[in-house]
Amino acid sequence: MKRIQNWVLYPNDLTIIIINNDNHYHLYYKRGDDLEQQRTSRGVIGNFYYPVLFLLIFFIAISVIYSVSVGPVHIPFKKSMNILLHVLTNGKMGSAESDGGTSYLNIIYQIRMPRVIFALLIGMGLSLCGIVMQSVVQNPLADPYIIGISSGGALGATFAILIGFGSNAIFATFGVAFGAFLGAVVTSAAVLLLSSVGGKATSVKLVLSGVVVGALCSSFSSLVIYFANNTEGIKDVTFWSMGSLASSNWDKVPILSVVILFGCSVFLFQHRVLNTMLLGDESAVTLGINLSLFRKIYMIIAALITGTMVAYAGTIGFVGLIIPHICRGIFGADHKRLLPATILLGGLFLIWADILSRILIHNVELPIGIITSVIGSPLFIYMIVKKGYQFGG
Repeated sequence: MKRIQNWVLYPNDLTIIIINNDNHYHLYYKRGDDLEQQRTSRGVIGNFYYPVLFLLIFFIAISVIYSVSVGPVHIPFKKSMNILLHVLTNGKMGSAESDGGTSYLNIIYQIRMPRVIFALLIGMGLSLCGIVMQSVVQNPLADPYIIGISSGGALGATFAILIGFGSNAIFATFGVAFGAFLGAVVTSAAVLLLSSVGGKATSVKLVLSGVVVGALCSSFSSLVIYFANNTEGIKDVTFWSMGSLASSNWDKVPILSVVILFGCSVFLFQHRVLNTMLLGDESAVTLGINLSLFRKIYMIIAALITGTMVAYAGTIGFVGLIIPHICRGIFGADHKRLLPATILLGGLFLIWADILSRILIHNVELPIGIITSVIGSPLFIYMIVKKGYQFGG
């Protein structure tokens, strides 16, 4: 492989050429004599990128209002909008008066708003970590849990629910959230250490290390469940592993917000490195980028975000897998355009998944992980059989 100015050439029948033109990336695929330009910085929406982003933001705002309106106590859409304006503007706009005003205000502000914020933030975080992990390990099947974070979090939560930290333990008051977060962080650290043994951490070693450590954590979780004499605790573990936003409250919102918004602010400015990761280590060497170092940094940040989400909401599958692929097909493979769209669509998707989990069966709340899997599986099957779709462009 050789580099000619801004051109990266691969000496085989597949030639990929990158041209950096005003911070836009253009990928060219050449098979034999056929040269097909894929303008991944534009995607299928062309110059309508920013209007589409504003449209996503608008849909999120409408979805938030509708989400706080539905539930066992139905609140009219217009009334919900007035109450939200009243709360957000500290009483300068909107109104909490009229019939049911006080009770509606308490229902929306104390119960439903934290849940909607949880859905928005966790959807954003899962989608962000999904697209980052797919680039880090160069695997289209990667998701935030590929390095065993979900298995580690499940082990920690299982330990906390069925065994506990003891009545005198300093961390006993943190409960399941602390156990899940600790398990996720320890698992991530183990994967990073294992993948670094014998040289630099490559994408293949990261995936294999995640599979091994995840399997080990799953076996220990099964062992704890097998010996536990706690039927109610086992039901709690099962419900937690399916994912749920039922534990959301205002006390947890600040930590979740800081962690996820920090991750978004970091990765939104890492689009060049993420683009390079899709080309592999050899191309990165010619461009003077140490992918091994960036992989470790990105893994640590992604593990922190995912561990926090797992601690608060359990394991919610398919969001971090399917949303990046949908956005990649619409907005192209350039992460400069892809990252904001993926974050917004992920938040919108999980808000509606939460709405469906609460309204599909009257007076019954389904685990949100079931909803995301039921929606995500057919979409992913469609994308697999669809002609012309390729990872990275």
